[in-house]
Amino acid sequence: MTIDLGLPEAPAVLAPRRRTRQLDVGGVAVGSDHPVSVQSMTTTLTSDVNATLQQIAELTAAGCDIVRVAVPSADDAEALPAIAKKSNIPVIADIHFQPKYVFAAIDAGCAAVRVNPGNIKKFDDKVGEIARAAKDAGTPIRIGVNAGSLEPGIMAKYGKATPEALVESALWEASLFAEHDFHDIKISVKHHDPVTMVRAYELLAEQCDYPLHLGVTEAGPTFQGTIKSATAFGALLSRGIGDTIRVSLSAPPIEEVRVGLSILESMNLRPRKLEIVSCPSCGRAQVDVYKLADEVTAGLEGMEVPLRVAVMGCVVNGPGEARDADLGVASGNGKGQIFVKGEVIKTVPEAQIVETLIEEALRLAEEAGSEEELAGGTAGGTPTVTVG
Repeated sequence: MTIDLGLPEAPAVLAPRRRTRQLDVGGVAVGSDHPVSVQSMTTTLTSDVNATLQQIAELTAAGCDIVRVAVPSADDAEALPAIAKKSNIPVIADIHFQPKYVFAAIDAGCAAVRVNPGNIKKFDDKVGEIARAAKDAGTPIRIGVNAGSLEPGIMAKYGKATPEALVESALWEASLFAEHDFHDIKISVKHHDPVTMVRAYELLAEQCDYPLHLGVTEAGPTFQGTIKSATAFGALLSRGIGDTIRVSLSAPPIEEVRVGLSILESMNLRPRKLEIVSCPSCGRAQVDVYKLADEVTAGLEGMEVPLRVAVMGCVVNGPGEARDADLGVASGNGKGQIFVKGEVIKTVPEAQIVETLIEEALRLAEEAGSEEELAGGTAGGTPTVTVG
């Protein structure tokens, strides 16, 4: 028995993934054969083990796949073994300035190490030693190039952090590791400007087969950073470029994870969960659509079952959108028609719309859960809630 939630099969992604080498980052497979991973970074002092592990637990609960911790001091390096051991998701050590902390992170059992060659003292002289230590431990290295910390020679050649400068820096450092037969590398070439960042990744994707970590660095506060990241990631992911992502926001890291997951879901690179479809501001609306959408969203917060809910405020687009969703309402004249799987099941007063939608959503979720138990897997379909 299957439950028909009224939706066609989800469309394919816009482009196949770019073929890359494959990495194992602490048990999370990274590369074109595997799902795009969502990363974030703790904001605690890494030396405060309990606070850092608490934040990692919160990020894990939000859906984060891989977490990065800063290691600017000896106290932070000393905390790494406990954090790496107790974290439920892979921990990447973020190293700047001091190459000795790279070795400390590898010895601590971190899942990977991120290095920015442009700001690590005499990094090129240490590449062979780092490559041997990382290879012996099975620890991948992320070469993370940023616009603000390019090597002096690269800056002298290009004058500023152009896409070509970012790519040349990253590939030069990767070639030094390759000379020592070390290839477990992931690369990022971040920039605060989405256009520059996108072009840099395009060039990089053409010139190597390493997995790529996407990021718009210093993207800004939540709204601005979300727009920049969604624009840049969408441009690249739509062409199959990108294997891990981090949305860099001036906001709590849990918000980075939420935005990152939403971007992947919108690109069909992650299974969609709850989706609210609602109409924009419009003079045709005969109910308070803003209020309805907010209240339905709040009432269904945390729902894991894929469900599309449509909240529509007039008779022009409302019935069609509501029929296409798993659950929906077409509102007008102080009442709402409730649709389930394309069929009108009842008409309720405006004051009962939210309550009715939440009741029906929970019932659909329960049915889907029962079906999943019977099938021993994931229930079919992608339920959706649309508000309009």
